[in-house]
Amino acid sequence: MHEKASQRIFIRSLPEHILKPVLLRGWISRLRVLGKTTFVILKDCSGELQCVAASEALRELHLKTEDVVEVHGLTRRDERAKSGIEVDVLEIRILNRCGHNLPFTAATDLESIGQEVQLEYRPLALRNNSIGDIFRVQAALLRFFREFLTAHHFTEIVTSKIVSSGTEGGTNLFQLKYFDRVAYLAQSPQFYKEQTVAGFERVFETGHVYRAEPHATSRHLTEYYSLDVEFGFIDGPEDVIQLERELLDFIFARLNESYASVLLAHRAAALPRMLDVPCWEFAECLEMLKEHFQRTDLVDDLDPEAERQLCRLAQEKTGAAAVFVLGFPLAARPFYTAPRGSSGAASSFDLLFEGIEVTTGGQRLHRRDELEEAMRARGIEPANFESHLRIFDVGMPPHGGFAIGLERLTARILNLANVRQAVLYPRDRYRLTP
Repeated sequence: MHEKASQRIFIRSLPEHILKPVLLRGWISRLRVLGKTTFVILKDCSGELQCVAASEALRELHLKTEDVVEVHGLTRRDERAKSGIEVDVLEIRILNRCGHNLPFTAATDLESIGQEVQLEYRPLALRNNSIGDIFRVQAALLRFFREFLTAHHFTEIVTSKIVSSGTEGGTNLFQLKYFDRVAYLAQSPQFYKEQTVAGFERVFETGHVYRAEPHATSRHLTEYYSLDVEFGFIDGPEDVIQLERELLDFIFARLNESYASVLLAHRAAALPRMLDVPCWEFAECLEMLKEHFQRTDLVDDLDPEAERQLCRLAQEKTGAAAVFVLGFPLAARPFYTAPRGSSGAASSFDLLFEGIEVTTGGQRLHRRDELEEAMRARGIEPANFESHLRIFDVGMPPHGGFAIGLERLTARILNLANVRQAVLYPRDRYRLTP
């Protein structure tokens, strides 16, 4: 009679328990019956393992893939096993049975399963590494984002997502009843991160933002996760661009190091270095689009096709399909944007990465009188923003920042066709469940 372990361990820790009794818990990922021997592939949050049992001993359990089980067994080394370790089963106890009519299993090739079905059964899809790895990479991206900024004197802030008015003066707001008043879901933490620059100098925030835009495309969401950065004492938007170069270079290098096999399953090459990503003026971009693609239809912004075309040009010139576009027309940018010279350009930029805009940023106005003048020029009454404007009286340094859409960046890193593939539970024009 073998002694049983009393404390659960994770599959990844098994090398520390060779020839010892172990207690494992997880899901049955696959089952293989070869005559008198059954191989049970067990999966937990740390990995997968092959467990070996006598078929006769398991007969009355009627095990199925996705059943939740507890395994008591003995570990041993086996070079034929994928992990180099197997567990001989002493006992299997069923903790919960799965249903009989699941649309797919963790071992299914999900290429044949529609995205809507995957979303309806999201936890089951996450057990499949092709889906689970998307969100492991995304979690690492968030971790490395925080790691870099914290090491560069930034303070992480958490701000409200219920606001009394729109940050950018637009109408694409979700309205909600707030007791006896009307409130809105925040479309950006812009005001809050500017205000906290006056307190901390360097801040960042990660959190959901909301855009009531009636899009139904592969790149738009009504709720997305924004990585926001703002910092003071800058000399111009070039300082903001340089910080983002260094941030993304750090994140990409860490992802290449820690998730090489996952990345190469999704893309032809490792993530590029970002320190040398060029910065092209908006007017210069229009000329290049005209010269190389005969585009004469763009005036104050770039459309998705122009973003892809500019990334192709950047790839040809620098080896990386990424470019910062600086100096958009001021009239097309939010009122708090600082001008760039006197020609009507803005100290505002987008980062285009592998065919899509993943970042918007720039330098902000930091003097109250200039902000009020910019508001009046847009038909906005400054008195309606007094709670924000008064902060500019306490000593606001020249500042700027940027926001990265986490889902869009994840989708580009992993070459996903639709941004919804990079969201656990996407919210768009039509989807409100699960």
